Amino acid sequence: MTAEQIGQANVDLRDKSPLEIVRWAIAQANGRAIVSTNYRPYEAVILHLATQVQPDIPVLWVDHGYNRPATYAHAETLRALLKLNIKAYVPRLTAANYDAVHGGMPEPTPENEERIKAFSTTMKLEPFLRGMKELAPAVWLTALRKVQNPNRAGLDIVSHDPNFGTLKVSPVFYWSDAEMESYLQRHNLPNEWDYFDPAKADEKRECGLHASWGGKAMADK
Repeated sequence: MTAEQIGQANVDLRDKSPLEIVRWAIAQANGRAIVSTNYRPYEAVILHLATQVQPDIPVLWVDHGYNRPATYAHAETLRALLKLNIKAYVPRLTAANYDAVHGGMPEPTPENEERIKAFSTTMKLEPFLRGMKELAPAVWLTALRKVQNPNRAGLDIVSHDPNFGTLKVSPVFYWSDAEMESYLQRHNLPNEWDYFDPAKADEKRECGLHASWGGKAMADK
């Protein structure tokens, strides 16, 4: 889609429901749509929406090996509940290997920015890039929301993703936490609050998948 077409799509979709947006997105994909997940809080919403429209949609998940037990249990619950077509990708280094070679996972603080970026590149971005190359989606459904951080606030429902060269569609972009919670309750979907992302110093920081520095890091892979 051209920049003008993307702009018009955002105008047309602004007042549509997330389910209508998912239907629109999958219709653009010509059979090549995917949805990504990391099983963070509220991820059940986008996974439920996507599978309502395309039950066998590929679900790209990078398991970096540092998830907490509750997150792995939550992932299995959603896989069974929604019959997810999981496409799991793992880093070329195991968590134990990374710890041994690099002295452990970097403490997620702003002072460790460069170490965190290096960790993210090896343990998250590289396997994600591998997955995107193999699945080759025309449309990538995400759970990005405007309220999550300043970088995401500058996006919109539909955008061209320069890191992966695909159309990125975020059906719940304008939803609040309260709206996400209401959706979970309405559809009897589970949530998981013990999620931890070792590639982020705080919730306002990007791990690189949706940020320009990530694109540069992946170009070197």
